[in-house]
Amino acid sequence: MFTGIVTDIGEVRSVTCPAEGLRRLSIACAYERSSIAIGASMACAGVCMTVVATHPHDRGAAFEVEAAAETLAVTTVGHWGVGRKINLERALRVGDELGGHLVSGHVDGLATVIERDARPEMVRFIYEVPLGLSRFIATKGSVALDGVSLTVNDVNACMFSVLLIPHTLSVTTLGDNRPGDRLNVEIDVMARYAARLIERPSPSKGEAG
Repeated sequence: MFTGIVTDIGEVRSVTCPAEGLRRLSIACAYERSSIAIGASMACAGVCMTVVATHPHDRGAAFEVEAAAETLAVTTVGHWGVGRKINLERALRVGDELGGHLVSGHVDGLATVIERDARPEMVRFIYEVPLGLSRFIATKGSVALDGVSLTVNDVNACMFSVLLIPHTLSVTTLGDNRPGDRLNVEIDVMARYAARLIERPSPSKGEAG
């Protein structure tokens, strides 16, 4: 599990295809190599990926992850090239502060930037998501975009807006986004379960719970 609080911005250093439908990426980061365990989970632009190797790097370290066909189909990973900057977050540990909201790293789909509106001290973004996801997004609710925990400002059909403060713009990649860009989106797990409970019919008399 993660919190949606980005702790570093990584950079893709290499992309290889060791097998059909599989990509292996090396990502440079500022984390100490000794602190990155093989098999550890890392949120890369909101996608939970498993570390399969580490290497020394002048920034701190480089770690390698692999993305299979399903990940490539439903996330932006398949479009990452050398030099791509990505938000990074290490897995939540017992006792860590939960500063954002619970994020699993299991991407639900893609959000498209529709509008970027620079305002004094902040930037307002409008995003569009597929119809199947829009019903899980509510005003003042939480959503994760490229691994960043955000509070929804307002919702209009399949579109929603967020207001990004200078700190978020400076420590994540979201400030670089422009209309047409696509981001990994993960809906709030609480919204998912709430919708499931509403849809599930109540058991009839005599039925087991």
